[in-house]
Amino acid sequence: MTRVDTKVTGSVMTITLNSPERMNSLSPETLDGLNAALDAAERDDSLSSLVITGTGRAFCVGMDIGFLGECFADPPGVFLPFIRRLHAFLDRLEACPLPSVAAINGLARAGGFELLLACDFVIAADDAKVGDTHSDFGIVPGAGASQRAPRKLGDQRARALLLAGRWLTGPEMVDWGLALSSVPPAELMDEVTRLTDALGDRSRAVTAIIKRLLNAAPDATLDEGLRLERELFTRFHEEVADADEGYRAYVEKRRPVWNTR
Repeated sequence: MTRVDTKVTGSVMTITLNSPERMNSLSPETLDGLNAALDAAERDDSLSSLVITGTGRAFCVGMDIGFLGECFADPPGVFLPFIRRLHAFLDRLEACPLPSVAAINGLARAGGFELLLACDFVIAADDAKVGDTHSDFGIVPGAGASQRAPRKLGDQRARALLLAGRWLTGPEMVDWGLALSSVPPAELMDEVTRLTDALGDRSRAVTAIIKRLLNAAPDATLDEGLRLERELFTRFHEEVADADEGYRAYVEKRRPVWNTR
């Protein structure tokens, strides 16, 4: 099954799906590895961001074909419990206080598409190929594509992917608002590093609060969202040690020293 490798460089943890012979497909063991990586990231106060990528020709092609056979042989006993676990991981990734960057090195489809939708940022190689593909094989999306895609892409573009089987290249992902940037394959990780460097010199507490507000925005009315912003702004100044460090650092003409990254 797909191996999950982790590496910390400075304040960035890179999580790599590293089974190119299986196109970095998803299985229960893969989810174990992804959850363990997220456990380690959340415990490490020195980290400022996460990068998720794959090796070889694929980012992630969705569920492992051998395991998928087990799923269809026993939907209530195998398939549905796995989907619940996958949902839980993607919800956890989306809510993680650390910003996450999907580095799309190649093919991403089905569950791989759903994985990138749960990340905060997407950087793609120009020759990446991304699609949903569930309906191509007579399967209903089960890990969030039907809900996250319209929120990120808008109604018509989500329908083109989920109903009409549309595929996107890296530049098309940028044009559709699915990716922040697209670069030649050899430059992918350099482009990711430029983004993680920009994310790195910030208060982890501030980043976590802003992520929570941004995540809440699509499901809240403007009044509800503004109320939550006021509430979290007040709690931040009452409870978080970093609250006035940025101001003091600016006045004193020095770099801020955050109590929490």
